[in-house]
Amino acid sequence: MAVVYLETAPKGAFEEREEPAAVLDQRNESFIPHVLAITAGTTVAFRNSDKTYHSVFSLSKAKSFDLGRYATGHSKLVRFERPGIVRVFCEIHSHMNAFILVFAHRFFCVTNSQGEYRIEGLPPGTYTVAIWHPVLAAKPQQLRIADGATDAELDFDLL
Repeated sequence: MAVVYLETAPKGAFEEREEPAAVLDQRNESFIPHVLAITAGTTVAFRNSDKTYHSVFSLSKAKSFDLGRYATGHSKLVRFERPGIVRVFCEIHSHMNAFILVFAHRFFCVTNSQGEYRIEGLPPGTYTVAIWHPVLAAKPQQLRIADGATDAELDFDLL
């Protein structure tokens, strides 16, 4: 999965909204989803759905935290205030990792398993659209949304 986002947000992107929340589950010694995209101010519940203990932490510049060890059926909460990329790990299971991308605006989305995506609510204008993937890369592209348009397509070639 990849995250598609606007490099610069249009007017109205920062209006007040309800307190956002998200879940990063731990199942089968994996973080689900592996890539999570959220807005700044979102609280993420780190749920343990495994039959073993986990110890979730991050040393990332955007958000550093250590939740310590906790058992199955428990969740711990972390609020993400600053935009940036947060790499998440489990101290007990070194193969477990995930990425949380924190945005200052709401114009982003995570692709589905076929690489399809949809960013809703874009007002008319010209935007630079970028893509983030944990391994692959693609050049940002320009997208123009005409007055009255409800749809536009933009394809990326990941390298």
